[in-house]
Amino acid sequence: MADEVVLLDTNVSMFGMRVRFALAEKGIQYEYKEQDLLNKTPLLLQMNPIHKQIPVLIHNGKPICESSIIVEYIDEFWKDKAPLLPSDPYERAQARFWVDFIDKKIYESAKKIYTKKGEEQEGGKKEVIEILKQLEQVLGEKAYFGGECFGYLDIGLIGFSSWFYAYETIGNFSIEAECPKLISWVKRCLEKESVSNSLPDPKKVCESLLQFKKRFD
Repeated sequence: MADEVVLLDTNVSMFGMRVRFALAEKGIQYEYKEQDLLNKTPLLLQMNPIHKQIPVLIHNGKPICESSIIVEYIDEFWKDKAPLLPSDPYERAQARFWVDFIDKKIYESAKKIYTKKGEEQEGGKKEVIEILKQLEQVLGEKAYFGGECFGYLDIGLIGFSSWFYAYETIGNFSIEAECPKLISWVKRCLEKESVSNSLPDPKKVCESLLQFKKRFD
C-alpha cells in the first residue's frame, strides 16, 4: 500500500518551502493543497488545531506540524534516500541549533522591513544583515552548510532567499553587497531541481509583500 502524503501549505511561505524541498530531495510524491491564511479551511483547523498554521504534512491521515519537525520526520521515515540531517550527533545538534536560530531571528527582524518605517525599518535591515553575516560565518568556505551535500540547515535557510528580492526592493539595500558568500551559496542551491522547482518567483513574493505593506502605510 502506497503512502498517502498531503501537504497543506501556501506558496510563498519559506517554512512550507522547507517541506517541499525535503519531499523533493527524497523523491516523495504528494498532494499539494494551497491554503488561504485569511480564510482557513476546516481541514487545516482540524489538522493543526493548536497553532492553526501551515505547513502541515498529513501522512496516512496523521498530521505533523512545524516545518523543522516535519523535515526531521521526513528524513527519519524515508531514511533510505538522500539523508538530510548529519549522521554525527554533534553535527546534527549544531544543524538543529542554527535552524532554531533562523526561526527565532530572521522572520521577525525582516518583518520590520516591510511593516515599519524610518528608524525601525533601518533597524530591521541592520538586524537581517547581522544575522545573515553570522550564518555566512557558519557556512565558511563549504559548498553547503553540511559540507559537500545539501542538507537540513540548507533546507532551513534557502526558502528565505526567495524573499531577499522583496526585502531589498522595499528596504533599498543589497544583501549580496553585504554577504557575497551567502549569495553564492544561494546560487549553488538554485542549481538543484529540488530547490528551483519548489521556490516561488521572487517578484511575486515582492508583489504579495507590497500588497501586505499597504496595510501599514
